[in-house]
Amino acid sequence: MPRRFTEQETEVYYDSEDAFYRSFWDEDGSVHWGFFDDKTGIDFLKACSNLDDMMVEKGRIRSSARVLDLGCGNGTTAIWLSTSQACHVTGIDLSGVRVQNANDTKAQLHHQVQARLQFEKASATDLPFDDGSFSHLWSQAVIYHVPDKETVLSESYRVLESGGIMVFDDLIKPQPNISEDAQKYVYDRLLYDTPYNFDSYQDALKAKGFKILEAHDISLHLKQSYLCLADRTPKHESEHAEHYAWLTTAYKETARAVDNKELGWGLFICQK
Repeated sequence: MPRRFTEQETEVYYDSEDAFYRSFWDEDGSVHWGFFDDKTGIDFLKACSNLDDMMVEKGRIRSSARVLDLGCGNGTTAIWLSTSQACHVTGIDLSGVRVQNANDTKAQLHHQVQARLQFEKASATDLPFDDGSFSHLWSQAVIYHVPDKETVLSESYRVLESGGIMVFDDLIKPQPNISEDAQKYVYDRLLYDTPYNFDSYQDALKAKGFKILEAHDISLHLKQSYLCLADRTPKHESEHAEHYAWLTTAYKETARAVDNKELGWGLFICQK
């Protein structure tokens, strides 16, 4: 029986696991999945970069943008976004550790870049910003962690200006019947559950007032991401060998869950 995870559990998890994820996911501290194409092969970090570029293009993010990065983590993507597009980016995250990491990195940047960046600890269900504060809302591999997704979508709509664009990815549940292995290795491991499949997610966005500009089922790229991560997990690390071995199994089981239609991944671009 799936249980409802809390934001506090997610906060504690990400406060404690940052160094661990840097050891094999991305040493710069970015934690999201990738989009693979013919030129990418099985290069996981290149695939992650592909997704970033795709979201910038589809989200129409330019230098005039005022972007809210929902769940910014260590600020890696927010800093890249502000640097590459010369736009203002505000990042929020539940993890105080990761927000501090983001601010520490920001302090090392050129003052012109620093002036375009802001990081603070906050919940996606209670955004500390006025209505219409942002032209864009960006989020990668975050919303699935939040139990109250309805409120996240409402808050996202509220802080966007009229005509503003929300570009984000999220996990979906293609069908409600989940095996014990998928529950253990996917849903419980990710502190995750969702009421949405690919179609009902779009219905939820429309119910909040969003216009769907594009929606893409990119589940096969999620599968490939986890197969790559299973290969990247350290195999000769002695101190945490048992945990790394379990995680390798979990990543392979996550890929299998995609095959079994127990897990999916969507990319959504919508407008207020």
